[in-house]
Amino acid sequence: MNEWMDHPMLKNMDPVKLELIRSAASKTKGKSGKALAPVMMALITSANKKGIRFTPDEMTMIISILKEGKSEEEQARIDQMLKMMHGMLKK
Repeated sequence: MNEWMDHPMLKNMDPVKLELIRSAASKTKGKSGKALAPVMMALITSANKKGIRFTPDEMTMIISILKEGKSEEEQARIDQMLKMMHGMLKK
């Protein structure tokens, strides 16, 4: 279930970013798409407070991690929620 920890992008990642990702992954285990929004916002807020910015590739990887083990239907809900969040952040 934690194959994501072997992802090549993680090999050279800042340890602080890596810890934030691990924390987000553990907080989302067994949760639905609706519960992911606050976790993602907390991840971004926590990173910002530490002066850390995730690259688009890193954010894509994080989303993939959060979707791990979820049904296709649940993954679609997560994608829909992320689109709404993205739209709200652009405004």
